[in-house]
Amino acid sequence: MIALESRLLPTYPETKIGFVEGDGAWLTGTDGRRYLDFAAGIAVVALGHRHPAPLAAAHAQLDRLWHASNLFATEPAVELASLLSDRFGGARAFFCNSGTEANEAALKYARKATGKAGVIALEGSFHGRTLGSLAVTGQPSKRAAFAPLGPARFAIPNDIPSLSEAASDDIGLVLIEPVLGEGGVVPLEPAFVAAASSLARDLGALLAFDEVQTGVGRTGTFFAFERLGVKPDLVTLAKGLANGLPIGCLLVSDEAPRAFAPGDHGSTFGGNPVSCAAAIAVCSTIDAELLAAVRANGARLLAGLSALPAVTQARGYGLLAGAVLDRPAQEVCDAALDAGLVCLTAGPNVLRLAPPLVVGADEVDQALDILTEVLA
Repeated sequence: MIALESRLLPTYPETKIGFVEGDGAWLTGTDGRRYLDFAAGIAVVALGHRHPAPLAAAHAQLDRLWHASNLFATEPAVELASLLSDRFGGARAFFCNSGTEANEAALKYARKATGKAGVIALEGSFHGRTLGSLAVTGQPSKRAAFAPLGPARFAIPNDIPSLSEAASDDIGLVLIEPVLGEGGVVPLEPAFVAAASSLARDLGALLAFDEVQTGVGRTGTFFAFERLGVKPDLVTLAKGLANGLPIGCLLVSDEAPRAFAPGDHGSTFGGNPVSCAAAIAVCSTIDAELLAAVRANGARLLAGLSALPAVTQARGYGLLAGAVLDRPAQEVCDAALDAGLVCLTAGPNVLRLAPPLVVGADEVDQALDILTEVLA
C-alpha cells in the first residue's frame, strides 16, 4: 500500500495494490509484479500507458505553454475543437476537466436553450457526482445522501413505453448513455434511441448523449452514436480523450439552438494547452485501422467471455464488455487481480472489461485464460 494513502479522504474503498509504472496494456505494481490492465483507468487510458503520440505532444506543449486561461486563445484548444467538430459533423466545443463537468455544462445549456428544467434520464445510468449530474444519475443509492436534488425522471433502458411515462411539459433534456457503463454495460437498442430522439423533438427538448465512457473509439466507432442511427444535439466526452490527462468536453451540434453567451459558463482549467495537445494526438491516432482492430478484438473478447461457464451473458460493443456472472462480481474482480488481471465491476454481478484500444489479440486471450482459471 502507498504510504500517503492514509492522508486521503475515504471516498474510495481501501486499495489492495498501488501502481508505479505503465506500458501499453500493462501495469507494474508496488509489489514489483506486472499486471495486465483491462480497466485502463476506468476506460481512460485509451491508447495504453505511455503511448508515444500523446506522450510526445504533451511533452512538447509543456516546453511551450502550460496555461493562459480562457480569456485568451491557445492553439491546442482551437485545433482540438476543430478536430472534434469534423468527427461529429459540425459542432462547437466547451472544454472542462472531467465528465461530470461536461454533463453539468450540458444540463445548463439545455435549460437555457429550452427554458425548461426537467430531465429524462435512465434507470441505472451514471452521469457524475456533482449535484446537477448526480440529480440525473439513475442510481438511488448514490443520490440518497444528497437529496433533495434537481427535477429528473427516469425511464427504463430499452423500454420504449417508459419514455412516454416519464414525459411532461417541463422536460428540456433527454439524456442517455449509448451503453450504460456503471449501470451494467447495457447497450441501448436502436429502436429505443430513435424513440428517445422522437420524444425529445415532440417535447421541444434537446437530446444529449453522455459518451464520457463510450466516446473516442471505445465501442469501435469514434462516437458510439454512429452505430445507432441518431445524431444528438449534445455530446459529452472525457475519460479517453486525453489518454489520462484531465479533460472534459461538451459538443453542441451546429443544428442545435444557440444558448450560451459570454458569462453563462466557464472553467478556469478548461481547454488546458497540455491536455488539449495530448487529446489532439489521441484523435489523430484513432483512425480507421485502429477502430477496425477495436471491433475485432472486442468481438474476440465477447466470444471468449460468452464461452465461460460462469458467464450467463456477455454484452457490449468494441472494447467495452460486460460479463453477467452467476456470482458476485467483486469477488471475481479481486481474484482476477490476485491472478494478475486488472478489471472492473458494473453492479453486483457484472464484470466490466475496458482495456486500452491498442490491446492485442494475444493479450485478450491472456485475460480470458486468467478469467477461466479464476472462474473455475
